[in-house]
Amino acid sequence: MFLVGLTGGIATGKSTASNMFRRLGAYVIEADQVSRDVVKPGLPAWCKIREEFGGDVFLEDGQLNREEMGRIIFSDSTRRKQLNAITHPEIRKAILWQLLICFLKGYQFVILDIPLLFETRSMLSLLSFIIVISCTERQQLQRLMARNGFSKEEAESRIKSQMPLTEKCRMANYVVDNSGTEEMTEKQIVDLFRKFNRSKLHWPIRILGWTVIAFFVWIIAKLVNLFL
Repeated sequence: MFLVGLTGGIATGKSTASNMFRRLGAYVIEADQVSRDVVKPGLPAWCKIREEFGGDVFLEDGQLNREEMGRIIFSDSTRRKQLNAITHPEIRKAILWQLLICFLKGYQFVILDIPLLFETRSMLSLLSFIIVISCTERQQLQRLMARNGFSKEEAESRIKSQMPLTEKCRMANYVVDNSGTEEMTEKQIVDLFRKFNRSKLHWPIRILGWTVIAFFVWIIAKLVNLFL
C-alpha cells in the first residue's frame, strides 16, 4: 500500500477532490475530520486545550468552539503553535491507526487529505506522491468569503497564514487545476486515480510490511514459548 498526499490552499477545492476520489472507490482519510474527532470531550487533546486556553473556547455542551478558536489562533501565531503542539501528535496517531487498518484490508493506495501538509511536514516522509489542488488567487479569496462569510480582510488573513499556493505547487508531483468547471477537475482526478491503480508501487511496500509483521509475530511467539 502506498500513500498519496492531497493538499492545497484554503478554499481551493480539496474537499471536492477528496469526494471525487472517494466516489471512484479510493479510501480517503481527511485530516480535518480526524482533527475534529481527537478534540471530542474527555479525550487527551480536549483536556490539554482546556488547560492551555481555558473554558472560553468551549461551547455549553463541552464541544470545542471552533469559530472562537479560529479567531484566536489566526490572529496570534504563538497561540496557533500552542494548539498545533497539542493536536498534531494526536492527529498523527489517529491517522496511523487508520492506515494500519487499510493495510490489513489490502488497499492498494490511500489518499491523505491534509490541508497543512507542507506547513507541518510531519507526514511527508510517508508519501509516495503529492497532489496539490490549485485555483487562481482571486477565486480562492472569493470562495473563502462566500463559504465562511468572511470579510475580505479576514479571508486574506486566513490565506496568508498558510504557505503560498504557488510554493506548494512547485513541491507537488501533480497539480490539479480547479479554476475551471467541475467536469474539468473531475477529468484530472479520474486520470490520477487510473494512474495510481496501474501503479505497481504497492507491491514492494506490501511485501516489506508483511515481512515486518511476520517478524514481530515470530518474536512474540518466541517470547510466549520462553515463558510457558
